[in-house]
Amino acid sequence: MTDMAKGALHGIKVLDLSRVLAGPSCTQVLADLGAEVIKVERPHIGDETRHWAPPTFSDDTSAYYATINRNKKSLTVDITTDAGQTIIKQLIADSDIVVENFKVGGLKKYGLDYNSLKQDNPRLIYASLTGFGQTGPDAERPGYDYIIQGLSGLMSITGPSDGEPHKVGVAVVDLFAGLQLTIGIQAALIARETTGLGQQVDVALLDSALAMLANVGMNHLASGQIPPRLGNQHPNIVPYQVFAGQGEQHFILACGNDIQFAKLCDVLAVDWHTDEHFRTNPQRVANRELLCAELSKKFVEQPRTYWLEVLDQAGIPCGAIHNIAEALAMPQALAREMVIDFAKQGSLVRALGSPIKLSASPVTYRSPPPKLSEHTDSTLADLGYDSEMIAKLKADGIV
Repeated sequence: MTDMAKGALHGIKVLDLSRVLAGPSCTQVLADLGAEVIKVERPHIGDETRHWAPPTFSDDTSAYYATINRNKKSLTVDITTDAGQTIIKQLIADSDIVVENFKVGGLKKYGLDYNSLKQDNPRLIYASLTGFGQTGPDAERPGYDYIIQGLSGLMSITGPSDGEPHKVGVAVVDLFAGLQLTIGIQAALIARETTGLGQQVDVALLDSALAMLANVGMNHLASGQIPPRLGNQHPNIVPYQVFAGQGEQHFILACGNDIQFAKLCDVLAVDWHTDEHFRTNPQRVANRELLCAELSKKFVEQPRTYWLEVLDQAGIPCGAIHNIAEALAMPQALAREMVIDFAKQGSLVRALGSPIKLSASPVTYRSPPPKLSEHTDSTLADLGYDSEMIAKLKADGIV
């Protein structure tokens, strides 16, 4: 098998000191792309997401842990001990990347901070993911996805316009921060090819969430106005929201431009696209309530299946609103291998696939989420520890 067939990052070694979701989501992407990832966990306890259950698979692997820990090796080490720190430093000496999500300064007392480690490994890329970043007045505060969704303004624009603010249904801030960390790591790898030196990658949940405000954040910067919560409506485009067909069957209509709106009017047998209140998108935004009320009257005349068919035939963007089972069972999702099964590797775990499709060096699913400490013996043996030494480390509670 060629290196390309083994993955785009084959030969890259990652020591994963992160836990829960944001950091491990980053290292799973690196692992899917072929990097060797050693996940360091606490002896006997492991990553706390191992215990975030139910649900679990029939082998007792929690679904949460399985979400972001495939293709990794599990090594248990107590990094608060001198012997544990020695093991970590031995691994780092031969690593390209360290990923950690400790509070700012949390690893310095163990000699595992970037400034300490780069002395012995100047090529090291040290990726830190925290709630608020390595600098600023809030740098030392712990960060949690839910709280950051609130602080960042994201919740202020999520949920019904006349209800309380809502968080997004999954921990999107954690996941986007993990992706930002992945991008930063890969940029640092490319920079190292030129400079020969590594660097620290500093990503914060808050920064990632603020960047995610995107056009809504820019609307505020351009206008000075505080963006309202619009429920399923779009702040800049109309009609671009959820409507109900006959029998309260909901669907999404997404008219992105004036041409599509004219086609919609043809489907509905109305001439609203010539009306000065609705002819252009800015006019439709200004008269949002009037137009959407009229559209709602039209759409309840036929069931959702009818509207999805005729709108699709007319080239007007639309779609059903699936539950999770329906979404994962879509023929398109299955064709794109967005559900994977580790049965061939002897595991009962099924998992969500990677969305990254590379033509020459595709992602690989080499191993299911590891059992706690599954690779401790083999990893220590690779470092030169013999069986007696490993047994003593276990007896002392180091690994």
